[in-house]
This record gives sequence, structure tokens and C-alpha cells, in this order.
Amino acid sequence: MNDIQRNLDLLACPRCSQRLSLETRLRCTGCRSEFEIEDDIPLLFWPNEWEEGGRDVTNQVREFYEATPFPDYDEFDSRASLAQKARQGVFARLLDEQLPTGIRVIECGCGTGQLSSFLSLANRSVFATDMSVSSLRLGQRFAREHSLDRVRFVQMNLFRPAFRPGAFQLVISNGVLHHTSDPFLAFRSISRLIAPGGYILVGLYHRYGRLITNARRLMMRLSGDRWTSLDPNLRRKDTSPEKRRAWFVDQYKHPHETRHTIGEAMRWVRETGLELVRTIPSTRPGGGSLESVALFEPESPGNAIERLVAELGMIGSGSREGGFFVAVARRAAL
Repeated sequence: MNDIQRNLDLLACPRCSQRLSLETRLRCTGCRSEFEIEDDIPLLFWPNEWEEGGRDVTNQVREFYEATPFPDYDEFDSRASLAQKARQGVFARLLDEQLPTGIRVIECGCGTGQLSSFLSLANRSVFATDMSVSSLRLGQRFAREHSLDRVRFVQMNLFRPAFRPGAFQLVISNGVLHHTSDPFLAFRSISRLIAPGGYILVGLYHRYGRLITNARRLMMRLSGDRWTSLDPNLRRKDTSPEKRRAWFVDQYKHPHETRHTIGEAMRWVRETGLELVRTIPSTRPGGGSLESVALFEPESPGNAIERLVAELGMIGSGSREGGFFVAVARRAAL
């Protein structure tokens, strides 16, 4: 409760965006809606309330992750093991190396919060948000057991943010928007949380990068899921059966996903009034190695032909990492 009280000025009612007060539960000072707190996790999920007729997969996806939280914590028994494993991934390592300490970060769609917990080790204030309470409880348990006191877990629908606008220097949503009913609307929604001069980083499935995964999905379905060895991650012997199972379900049994292009993400950034910083992979010839890319250093996008070449090069990227690309954008400083 004390931790929630300290951060109360950052929170906002997901229904009407007014301030919240804290008693035994959270109460909106405007619409008077009340929100429970379970295991020190504020339950600030509010449904979309869209017009009838539009497809809303939010509840379907939430039920999927309530049943199968992803990723799990079976490999981690300490802060050190979490950090060691995270640094083996290029994305997490680059973020940790290039983000300053002391900043405020939010991860929208954190799953079980492993990236958020890792980034909090360097004295950053990190808010890990997700709509799956099961996932958040796993993250909260690990954080509590290992004294990770700079990461906070909050249940939230990213279409109805539970924080005040401009509260964060960095907004992360990696591998999430393509599991929503309207990825562009989701992007616009969470972009409101960026402070002036701050950044948003999103990771999306690529239209061409997912071709290999889509083909494997079809073959697994035809084989009754017997041909799991088609996926290199499922052939690895250095991960536990539980982790391989979580990867299989997330990649091949997910109820909803969309696929996007770099050009599409660039349009989202432009129409939201942000400034594109860069994309990964680069759309410039000779854009450099992913291992050493400067995530927040501006790089002009390539022309239409150069972008097409870069996007066609994504076809092979789904062989191991699922066919991802990343877009980084910035809100102009005041």
C-alpha cells in the first residue's frame, strides 16, 4: 500500500482519466469508480466499451495468457541469473546499456515482467503493466523474493491507460500490439504516456518475417503438433520443457495476431505526431549490425526501394526469433 501511495500521482482512472485516491482500494475522484488491490497489484483494467459490431479480442487474449503466462521464471533463482539470461538477448542488453539510470519506464504488455525487472536493476523506476493477473502475480512474486523494489506491477488494458499522460521517459511495448484488435489505436493510446522528449519503442511481427512461422504453424497443425522440431527454439536442449512449452503455445496456439510492415509503422508514427528515430532492421543500406545498433540515435529511413529490400530481407528472420522488427519514435521536447 505504501508503494502505491508514493506513486499515486502517476495513476489515473482508466475509465475517465481523473485522479485516484487510495483507501482500502483505489477510488476515482471523478466518476467514483473503485478498483481493487490484490497482492499489492492495482487492478486497473477497464474494458474497451467500443461500439457494437467492432471485433474486440481483448478478453479472448487475456484468457489465453491467464491460462498460459509467458514467459515463465523456471530458469531464474536470483537477480544475477535474471540479469545474466537477459543480457544474452540482444534487445534487452542494448536497452540496459543505452538507457540512463534514474528514468521512469513503463512496459505495456509486460507478460510476467522479466524485461521490466531486469531494467529496474540499474536504479530505474519501471512499471510493468499487463491485462493478465496470472502473469503479473508471477512477476510480483519473483520481484518480492529477490528484493526488486524499483519495479511495480499494475493490471491495465493498454487501450485504457491507467497513468497520467506524459508520465514516462520511455514506453516499451514489445511483441504486444499485434495481439490486439486494433494495433494502430493501441499505439496511439500508449503514446499518450510519453513525456516531452521521451521515446516509445514497439516490436511487431513482420508481414514477411512471419512467413516461415506461418508455414511451420500449418505443418504442425497438419501433423497434430508432432513436428515441433521444425522450430529451432523447440529443439534446444539448454531450455527447460516448461519454457519450450510456453514458446510453443505463444507462437503456434495464440488466438489472434496481425502482421505489419516497416512502412506501416512509419505511418503510425507520423499520424500520431511523433518523430521516427529509427527502425530495426535499418532500412538504409549498410545500416550496421544489430549487435551494436544505437537504439535512440536518429537514422533517416531509406527510400521506398531501400525499404522494400530491407523488408524482403526479413523473410529469413522468422527462423528463430519469430519475425520481429522494432520501431523507435520520439515525442518532441517542449
